[in-house]
Amino acid sequence: MGAELLDTLLVTIKMVGGIFVIFGVFLGVSAAVFFLWNLFSGNKKDDKGYTSLKTVTFGDESAVTANRLASIAGVVTVFLIWSIATGSSLLPFSLPKPFTGISQFQYTAMNAAGQTDTGSVAVNVFVFGSENSSAPEAPAKTGSGFTQNDTVAVPERRRKIVRVTNNDEGGSEEGYKVTEVNGQPIAPGQSVPFDGGQVAMLASGSLQVRPSGGMTMEALYLPPPEQVWTRFLDLNANGYQGVGLWENVMWSLIRVVIGFALGCLFGIPLGFAMGLNSWLRGWFDPIVEFMRPVPPLALIPLVIIWFGIGEQGKISLLFLAALWIMTIGARAGVSGVNISKVHAAYSLGATKPQILSKVILPNSLPEIFTAARVAMGVCWGTVVAAELVAAEKGAGKMIIAASKFQLTDIVLIGIIIIGVIGYGIDVLMRMAENKLVPWKGRG
Repeated sequence: MGAELLDTLLVTIKMVGGIFVIFGVFLGVSAAVFFLWNLFSGNKKDDKGYTSLKTVTFGDESAVTANRLASIAGVVTVFLIWSIATGSSLLPFSLPKPFTGISQFQYTAMNAAGQTDTGSVAVNVFVFGSENSSAPEAPAKTGSGFTQNDTVAVPERRRKIVRVTNNDEGGSEEGYKVTEVNGQPIAPGQSVPFDGGQVAMLASGSLQVRPSGGMTMEALYLPPPEQVWTRFLDLNANGYQGVGLWENVMWSLIRVVIGFALGCLFGIPLGFAMGLNSWLRGWFDPIVEFMRPVPPLALIPLVIIWFGIGEQGKISLLFLAALWIMTIGARAGVSGVNISKVHAAYSLGATKPQILSKVILPNSLPEIFTAARVAMGVCWGTVVAAELVAAEKGAGKMIIAASKFQLTDIVLIGIIIIGVIGYGIDVLMRMAENKLVPWKGRG
């Protein structure tokens, strides 16, 4: 238990370190762009709108709007980091890439009789999926001796053991051992460089070829942008597993919209009821607060049992993902209404229905819109899990199916499409909020 915990801790530290490096690079580039922008623009303010009339803007959310140039620079920075990390051919420069090609090293062995001899090993480091994956011809043996030249084929970024003991005469006898590689002494746990990588000696005395991995990421984990684009064109033309790309996306969008709409339809009235009536709040509050932290993924087994594996189960899962967020958002909106506005309306002779429609509802809209944006994001995050439930079509189904075959480019395409659609819906929601709640942040 203690050793497993320590290993987990070490892996976590390495992972966090890598995240900090990537995040640090991103922040560094962002800071540099921000500095250059302020330097060349002179920090001029050309805003002629409402916020330009304010004398105090720090801490005022309504005075902060997105700088479009900063948005573009942020996206371009992410693309550049992606391209650099994967060694993309789109850039005029590249980090050192993994070694591929033919190389060779020599080793010196000692047999049981104490005699020494030198042999050669030809190494072919090939790219995954390439036709040139066979071992090269062994170098011609010069002179007589007990060593026999060997050959090995290694995929890039991988390692492979060279069992010289299987070829050399007397290699299986006790006392046989390799003593040098490329003229340098070697012992178990040590390594010696050769042109294209290193040769390490394992504890068993066997030699292991370790080609240079370079500094770029392997396409299996993160393919370069041009590979993703090529795959996107292929999916757009031929689909995946018999289903068109946009047909998959449309099915996911339909499920998300229906589940989100049902969550709003039931969640907003429930939130209003909890915010306006203490008895209803006491009745529903334990249920809402109990279900709110339960992740939708944990409900998949129950959803399958209750609703089956059809569309009803998937939409029910998305409905539950949005319901509690919309309920809490509507409740918070009602609770946050300025009581002085309610008193002012009553003093002018307003009835309860008028208070609800003219005061409470409009002043609750900012919280409701915020909850809606969060709920929509959660629904898109849940649709991938929802389509685990025997879905035949959907972006989530495409992502899951591709991941089983380690088709990372298809997985990335699905993620990017979901992100773009989600961002587009969020922009539409913000536009609707600005139209319906123009007074937000103005008192």
